[in-house]
Parts: sequence; C-alpha cells; structure tokens
Amino acid sequence: MTAFPKLALFFMSITSSLLVAQETYDIVVYGGTSAGIAAGIQAERDGRSVVVLEPTSHVGGLTTGGLGQTDIGNKQVVGGISREFYQNIRAYYQDPENWDWQAPEKYEDNGQTRTDPNEDAKWTFEPSAAQTVMADMIAQADLKIQTQKRLRRDGTGVLKDGATIQEIVMEDGSRYRAPIFIDATYEGDLLAEAGVDYHVGRESNADYGETLNGAQPADWSPTLRGQYLSTAEDLAAITSPRSPFFQDGLISMNAKSHNLKRGIDPYKVPGDPSSGLLPGIDPEPMAAPGTGDQRVQAYNYRITLTDHPENRLRIEKPANYDPLNYELLLRHLAAHSEDQWPNAWINSPMPNRKTDTNNGGGFSTNLVGQNWHWAEASYEEREAYAVRLRDHILGLLWTLQNHPDIRQDFRDWVGEWGLPKDEYVENGHFSPQVYVRVGRRMIGELVITQHHCESLQVEPDIVAMAAYGMDSHHVRRYVTEAGDVRNEGNVQGHVAEPYGISYRALLPKKTQADNLIVPVAVSSTHIAFGSIRMEPVFMILGQSAATAADLALDEGKIPHDITFAKLHHRLLEDGQILEAHPDSQLPE
Repeated sequence: MTAFPKLALFFMSITSSLLVAQETYDIVVYGGTSAGIAAGIQAERDGRSVVVLEPTSHVGGLTTGGLGQTDIGNKQVVGGISREFYQNIRAYYQDPENWDWQAPEKYEDNGQTRTDPNEDAKWTFEPSAAQTVMADMIAQADLKIQTQKRLRRDGTGVLKDGATIQEIVMEDGSRYRAPIFIDATYEGDLLAEAGVDYHVGRESNADYGETLNGAQPADWSPTLRGQYLSTAEDLAAITSPRSPFFQDGLISMNAKSHNLKRGIDPYKVPGDPSSGLLPGIDPEPMAAPGTGDQRVQAYNYRITLTDHPENRLRIEKPANYDPLNYELLLRHLAAHSEDQWPNAWINSPMPNRKTDTNNGGGFSTNLVGQNWHWAEASYEEREAYAVRLRDHILGLLWTLQNHPDIRQDFRDWVGEWGLPKDEYVENGHFSPQVYVRVGRRMIGELVITQHHCESLQVEPDIVAMAAYGMDSHHVRRYVTEAGDVRNEGNVQGHVAEPYGISYRALLPKKTQADNLIVPVAVSSTHIAFGSIRMEPVFMILGQSAATAADLALDEGKIPHDITFAKLHHRLLEDGQILEAHPDSQLPE
C-alpha cells in the first residue's frame, strides 16, 4: 500500500510568495477559496493576466479542506468549472492506484450526498483527492497563485480613486494593481477594507419581510406571515398536509434539530447559579423570535477520520484540555436512556475508509456561540480561535474515547477512529481550513432574501443557480425561563426547486466600489446565505465573476454597466446552467 498520496502537484503549482514592489494584472483575485480558483481559471481561459492571492498557505478552501461530502441540493444545476471539478474527481477514482486502503467495490457511498452510478461526476472524495484534482486544474490553466498574502486591514490596504480601487496592499508590503478586483474570501475582507457596506449576524424578520431570520428559540415555528406559533397552542392549526411546515408528515420546527436534551442544568454546580454558567453558555436572555442580532452560526472543522489500523493515528488529549469544557456533553449524554443514545457527530463515508465528519447532535464539533467576532477579528485573533476550535474537537474525540462516564460500547466504537496518516501531512494530519459558514455579507446592488430562495421573487439577471435548503447551525446556548440550557439558531427551511442568483448580488453599490465583484460574501440575508453557501455554488459564482470581469474589460465599462445579454450568452457558452430543471430525476 502507498503510505502517502501524491500531493506534490498541489504545491508545485503554487507560486512562492516573493516580495515585490508592485505587480499589475488585468484581474486580481483575493482569496484562494474554491471560488477564487474557479475565477482564476476562467480568467486564464479568457486570456487575461490574473493572480490569485491567498492569505494562508492553504488553497481551495473547504473543497480541499475536508468538505468531501459535498452539500449540493440539486446536482442538475451544477455546470461549468464547478462540474468539471467533480467530473475530474470521478476520473481520479477510476484509477485503481488511488484506492490505497479499500477496494472500490467495498466503498459504500451512503452519506448525505450520494453519487448515483449513472452520473458523470463524483460528489464524495478525500481531501487529498481534491487537492490533487485542483492542482491539476491549476497547472493546466497555468494559473499564478501567491500564498501567505494577507491584505492590510488597518485602513491602508485599499487605495481608491473615488469609487475605483486602484491597488491593494499586503502586510508584507507587496502591492497589486488591476482594473478589476474579485473578493473571493469567506470573510469578505477586501470588500470591507474597500469601504463597502456589509452585515454580520442575523437581520430581523422585519428588515426584509422574512420569516426564517433573526432569533430562533427552540421549538417555535414561523408562519409565512412572520408570526410565530407556540407548539403548545398552535400545532393543530398547521398540521394540514397543505401547510408549508408539514413536510413528509413532520412539522418543521426551528431549533429542533441538534439540540440538547431538555432539563439540563446550566450551572457549574448544578442548582447553584452563584457557581457560574458552564463554558459556552450565553448569559443574555432569549430575545423575541425573529429579532435581529450580531450573532453568527457556529463554525467547526470538517474533520477527516479513518478506522484503518495501518493508516490511523490515535487521538491525543490536547495539552490544554479542561474537563469543564465537556461537562455539558456529559450531562447531555447522561440525560438519555441507553436505547436513545444520541449522536455525537455525523460520520459520512469517504473512499479509502475515511470520513467527512461534521457536527451532529446537541453537543458536537461546533463551538457554539464563540465565533461571533471572526469576521472582524485580526489575523492573530483568527489564528488563536482556529487553534481553540481544533483543540475543542480533539478534546471532544478524546473525551468520547476515554471518559469513564461514557458508555463502554460507545467509547470502544469511537476509539476505532483516528486521524489519517496520509492526509494533511504538513499540518499534523488535521485540516488547516476552519469551516467559516458565514462571515461578512455584502449589502450590494440587490440583496438575495428568503423570497428568492422560495422562488417568490425572481430576478432577470441570473449568473448561478442554487438549490440547497435554507440552513443555519445554532448560534448560541442560552438559559430558558425554566432554568435549563438549550441551543438556539438552527433553521432548516425548505427550498422547493433551484432558484437563480442575481448578478447584482455580486456587485457593491456603484458609489462605494465600481470595479469589485464579490462571488462568496454575496449580498444576501442570513437565511438566504444559508442556502447559497455551498462549495459548488461558490465555484459557479467565481467563474461567473471572472467572465463578467472579462466582459467589462472588453467593453471598457465598469462591471455594473456591462451588457448583461452578452454575459448571459458567454456563461452558457462556458457550460454554466442558468435555469432550473425541476423535472430532473437525479437524487438531490
């Protein structure tokens, strides 16, 4: 067996970060996420000089950072470079040499997103496979990437002439000029430094006439008119199969999923408020349902685990391990009977006996309520949080494997899993990419809302399709009026069919930045972004952003003023899909 996969191509294709006085390009892409890479590849195909600047050493974002169980919604509307990537993943696994730890016929593709036998693409993959495939695509495009390029975020990182960005400046002093810039970061760092309006947190329902935004206390359901229904008084009124909340025979209740067992005491010393709250519990009382705030849905890492003895590294207890951080977990587990033992994660199978492991249950890999500062945090503060999040997850795994209060059979099962020796070799076999589920969200020329996701509002200038449900993880833990602790913020809203994302949602207000395009931190509300924020969609938007930039250069116009009919035609020529196919029989 091969001990380590072929990652050399991935790093050979990345230009080393050399100090330069100034570099000039047709297009500068800030952010080496999957969207940034797709934008760069499209710009190269269009014959433009382009550079992708990545503030870390990791290229590809979540796509190469552990999210191998691809969240999609409807595969039929994934086209262009995005689909090429997943087609190349399929080709990668057709090579027998890439099955080191498992025979292909032994792999059971039974996670959340499955690859149907008749598909031309593959949607589940190891991080090393994604890295190799993306490296090949970067090399084929001859795309120039510079890593460790951190934008100055102190008010001196963007130089403008009126609303036009002239150049951007990195912390190492290097400067980059271009007529068009693309912000492909998860955080929206470039748009913020450029003085573009944005929002962090949850809008209130009243802001855009939504029903799924704002505070989401456990076990409440919204109506289409924005009124909230108590489960005790109003369930009978909405149990008709015609109700939008009656799906598959179940009522859709916000904050219901991934919650703690009722009745768990929140205090360090049970029953003693003077002892203080357990770590991670917000002392602020619950606001009225639908109230806006600055809270952000929880982050984690999409960790890769393996149960293959020859490829497995045992989980070590973090050096700063504090048992108090897992007391809430133990109380949550103890509140369940043996026949109702809860999940502690979602373990989705990847090839070669590996997993894409995600948050699952009331206490899991999410570090709930402790990431609200991320978007505005300094680089140093983000790095400190990333270490804290990593330690939280490793401490969680170690606790589940070793704590005497955990059931022995469960400890034994969790003990079968460890970090793969052949993944993230340069980073201690742990993903370097925090799952930033949302950062800043631009307030641009048009804001995508719940109404667009539900196809109640349709725009004429579509540059991408999205189809995933309106999804938010919990944003905090709070103490209820009854005195127990509950999670708050989870929403899983239905999207009936694919819907379009307007080009104007990628554009800042013209008066604020007239040569910037934003394909990741798109102009959208909290709940709408919960549907948009999928890696295949980010790649689609990145490609569309680059095509729009090329057209703007061709026409000698700012991106806001290009001829949209030409953009639409170009996108279709490049294999993009710009309309729904609701009759598709492919699995969602």
